[in-house]
Amino acid sequence: MIPVLLNRLKIIILTVFFVIAFLTQGWSQSDSFKPPKTKEPHSAHKATIYSLILPGLGQAYNKKYWKIPVIYAGFGILGYLISTNSEEYKAYKTAYEFVPVDENDISPNEYYDIYSKEQLKQGRDYYRRNMELSYIFTGFLYIMNLVDASVDAHLLDFDVSPELSLRVEPYIINQPIYNQNIPGLRVRVGIPGIFGFN
Repeated sequence: MIPVLLNRLKIIILTVFFVIAFLTQGWSQSDSFKPPKTKEPHSAHKATIYSLILPGLGQAYNKKYWKIPVIYAGFGILGYLISTNSEEYKAYKTAYEFVPVDENDISPNEYYDIYSKEQLKQGRDYYRRNMELSYIFTGFLYIMNLVDASVDAHLLDFDVSPELSLRVEPYIINQPIYNQNIPGLRVRVGIPGIFGFN
């Protein structure tokens, strides 16, 4: 009688154990269920707007972090050139436009004492040209920053699968008119879904 009770007790304990294990497993699965994450498409518009707001931010959005120091080094160099050329332009311009009223007038800077009127005019024109070119190159760098962010964002999802291929192979061209074969090269392009190699 005791062995029968022990067997029934074992069955009841095992049943309760499996029911509890099954229910907790079911609850934990339903509690931790999360819908699969869909990959948000990379937006070229967003990358361009980011670079428009702050140069280099579009490159950060595209995860091309190595380009950010290059952009800021370019802006730093161009800023230095603008500053230096502006100071020199103002100094030459001030010396060129200075007209002494009498002999006791003090010259505005050392350039007036060193250079002739023609040299002052040439120096003024030279530094004004360099200053304006520096501004133009700064604008060009800013536009290139925008273009780079936009193009890079467009090409980020570009498929570069091994099925995209270019083959250059030897080919013999048959010339039936002259009854001869001419050696040559054939270039073949394979793009999946459009055309491939035979």
